[in-house]
Formats: sequence, structure tokens, C-alpha cells
Amino acid sequence: MSYAIIGFGNIGKALAKAFARKGIEVSVATTRDPDSFAADAAAIGPTIIPKTLADAVKADIIFLAVRFASHPDVAKALPTWQGKTIVDVTNAYGVPVEELVDQSSGKAVARAFTSARLVKGFNHLGAAVLNQDPAVHGGRRVVFLTSDDDGAASEIGALAEKLGFWPVNLGGLSEGGLLVQARGNSWGHLIFKDLVKFD
Repeated sequence: MSYAIIGFGNIGKALAKAFARKGIEVSVATTRDPDSFAADAAAIGPTIIPKTLADAVKADIIFLAVRFASHPDVAKALPTWQGKTIVDVTNAYGVPVEELVDQSSGKAVARAFTSARLVKGFNHLGAAVLNQDPAVHGGRRVVFLTSDDDGAASEIGALAEKLGFWPVNLGGLSEGGLLVQARGNSWGHLIFKDLVKFD
């Protein structure tokens, strides 16, 4: 299984650190030349591999950590996303819900990434929190996942556990998804909730 993070701002770097902590190789890409962010990738760890966007999207599981407005541009990188799982880490803050697909930002992203399996997840934590080790006082930091594809949600749930998080499946994008997305200029009820699960 291969992994990539598209977007290498604060959220993308925080995700890369989660992979680096576990020694899992992940490609990172932006629309810029990889040489321009190679030093930042190297500073995180040797398993963080800077690549071009065209090469990064060859991965099986792709974390979309760009501004919501940029997701259609990333979607153009491939004619079809068949066989790939997209983890939507975007937040459509400021976008009127009426402009989204069924008021769901996750469904809007899913429509752009033709034929991909989409899971919205990891987006409810701010970059400063996501940047921290998910092991907290003997517990594990919670990440919320929501998807209309149960198999994809299970796959990303297993990856979240591998990265040290505690995944909580909120169900479909039209139900749980609305709890972890922007609502125009406000936020869903579970956005920015930093929860820890103790065994």
C-alpha cells in the first residue's frame, strides 16, 4: 500500500509527521517543484519523500490537505481516480452550504474525484493539535471519519490506528459528515474537539 499527501502547508506537514513517527513512507507534493520543499520534508524525516503532483497521485491512498477551493485543480491530475482512496482533510470555511453537494463538502470533493472512494477525516483537528503525538497520557487522540463507503472507512480507520490515533466512524457524509465540516462561516459541532480515548 502506498501513501501520499497533497498539500504541504501546516496540515500537510502535521500529517507527514504522523507518518514519520511510525517510520511509514509517504510521498508529499504540491503544485510546486519538489526541490522547493525538499528541505522541509527532510527535516521531518527520511520516510517523507517529496514528489511532483503527477508522481504523488500514483499512490493508493491520498490525503487531500489543500485549501477547499483548490481541490478541483488537484482532481485534474488524473482522468479517473478509480481504485484510489481519497482522505478529504479540507474545510470549506466561508463556502455557503447551498453551494455544496447536498450541503456536504465531502460530497463536493467526492464528485470532483471521479470514481475514487472518499473518506472525510483528520480535518476536525487544527494543525497545532494534529502536529502533536497522538499518544496522550496513556490514551490515543480521536480522529473522526465519515464516508459513504464502509470499506473505505474501515481501511482508513485501520491506517489511523497504525498512525497511533483512535478512529471514530460517524457514518455517512450526509449524517456524520455535517458534524465535521464548516457551515458557511461557522463550524460543525465536532470541529476542533480534541478528544482522547483511554483503553
